Amino acid sequence: MNQISTNVVREKSLITRQDREILNGHKSFVLWFTGLSGSGKSTLAHAVEKKLHKRGCRTFVLDGDNVRHGLSSNLGFSENDRKENIRRIGETAKLMIEAGIITLTAFISPYRADRELVRSLFHHGEFVEVYCNASLEVCEGRDVKGLYKKARAGEIKNYTGIDSPYEAPINPEVIVATGTDELELCVEQVLKTLVFKGLISS
Repeated sequence: MNQISTNVVREKSLITRQDREILNGHKSFVLWFTGLSGSGKSTLAHAVEKKLHKRGCRTFVLDGDNVRHGLSSNLGFSENDRKENIRRIGETAKLMIEAGIITLTAFISPYRADRELVRSLFHHGEFVEVYCNASLEVCEGRDVKGLYKKARAGEIKNYTGIDSPYEAPINPEVIVATGTDELELCVEQVLKTLVFKGLISS
């Protein structure tokens, strides 16, 4: 395991996060979408981002597949690699909200402990966990990438929901029924929560 250098010193920016939020005209925070593969995380995250963008918000979506093409391209899908992937995303999201950006993340992030570790990186109210609640049956029925079928056939190992667990959030800020409700209804539910929490204007 690599040791952290004792010569690393945090540099203080002359421009603060608050300065950036004032320039942007809105607060920065993290929307963390979690759920099984096929539960609609990415679809919902991008739809919410589009609505926020139309409001004039500065936003960015960190999506699971895109991140694994770059930031986490050296990681597999073992439990330890999954944990490291989520740790990296959490640290990236932390940097992005310091830049004043509303950061939306769409990752299975199957383990509660990992999600809580990411939550601990942020001040109270800055981390909004959105549970995309769709049954395994529904997610398998969608199986857009054909991965559930491969997992059932034993061609993919450690696949969440099949031979690797998914630990649903116990007390998320938002639960959206992405397995049954229309996308627009789910989007509005997320936005209403953000308004209620004072993160965006009504």
